[in-house]
Amino acid sequence: MKTFQKNKNSLPELKTFGCRLNIWESQVISDLASKYGHSDLIIFNTCAVTSEAERQARQAIRSSKKNRPNAKILVTGCAAQIDPQKWNVIPEVDFVVGNKEKLDENFWCEFTSENKLNDNNSVFVQDIMQVKSTSKHLLESFNKHTRGFVQVQNGCDHRCTFCIIPFGRGPSRSVSTQNVINAINSLLKSGVKEIVLTGVDLTSWGIDIFGKPCLGLLVKKILKNIPNLKRLRLSSIDPAEVDFDLMDAIEHEKRLMPHLHLSIQHGDDLILKRMKRRHLYRDVINFVEEAKRRRSDVVFGGDFIAGFPTEDYKAHKKSIELITEANITYIHVFPYSKRKNTPASKMPQVPKNIIQKRAKELRDLANQQYNRFLVSQIGTTQNVLIENNSVGHATNFSKIKLKEEVESSTIVSAKILEIVPEGLLGTIGN
Repeated sequence: MKTFQKNKNSLPELKTFGCRLNIWESQVISDLASKYGHSDLIIFNTCAVTSEAERQARQAIRSSKKNRPNAKILVTGCAAQIDPQKWNVIPEVDFVVGNKEKLDENFWCEFTSENKLNDNNSVFVQDIMQVKSTSKHLLESFNKHTRGFVQVQNGCDHRCTFCIIPFGRGPSRSVSTQNVINAINSLLKSGVKEIVLTGVDLTSWGIDIFGKPCLGLLVKKILKNIPNLKRLRLSSIDPAEVDFDLMDAIEHEKRLMPHLHLSIQHGDDLILKRMKRRHLYRDVINFVEEAKRRRSDVVFGGDFIAGFPTEDYKAHKKSIELITEANITYIHVFPYSKRKNTPASKMPQVPKNIIQKRAKELRDLANQQYNRFLVSQIGTTQNVLIENNSVGHATNFSKIKLKEEVESSTIVSAKILEIVPEGLLGTIGN
């Protein structure tokens, strides 16, 4: 959970759960809510990927109400969009707002946080499936960060059997190239040095634009038209949708960071088919090998689900094999979470204790992979974007603490000395 609160006197308190797109949206919400004077609100931007994410949000709501009993609580995000009444009946919650409304300036202009009269006027949620456009809000700053997120896509047209997110986000829709460029330029004026492109299904960008341009073309146009952009990074991408131009950009555009996070989910082909994913084990390996051939310093991350319905230990071992063979470094492990009304919820379920055990095995492997990567970085020289307290991220996304005091928003070349609790220790000296 991330908390956004720049100024207690003018801004609402925001608590954000889930993905990078939610982080971008929370910044938009903060801008709009503060613009129209809603500083009395505590806003929860929720996630619905897992039941655990929802549990954490409910717990945080109760805690916030105890700490600020006079504050009004507004719940928005995917969990609120999918089942608004579930949140509306929580005693501490005053308002429930949909994913479309939360980014709509007209909503915040007309919204009032006066005491609600009845349950009917406390829920503001429209049918997300009817939404055909994305927010055009231009952020002038990103919570004083040196890295800024930019939404280029929202929604999803795929129907993975475990996933409920399309019903919280609606159909896939793209931000135009010009609006993306405008959004990036707006953030660069505030000192942001690195832009992260975000979306629910990032690699589907352009499918609803005339001519159906691909994500790789967007990347190339951004770098061509914004020469003062120092670093461009992609959030999670689908290995089944990577296009030729994106591979070409990975090879030739050095300002595109050599860090690719893949939505893999599993290593067993039968499980992947039951998930309704569009790739198999060998497709991931082929992509990783091709990317490495084009750019030797590229580092990979990946999402994996442990304990998907019908998964036996042999299938689980295939995820372990894939992580090892593909040399995935940054691994996000999700214990399978049964989501109501999804096809996977009707499949034979794996016992919860076995799910937790297999998730631990994947996390233990993830730690081994990450530590092995850190060891490989000792003695190398990395370009580091300093964010706070002389700590920043290298191009390959490794976290580096510098021995020297370095001002935020500075990019420095650092020699890596050793592993430390922050990640790696580096120096800009000889």
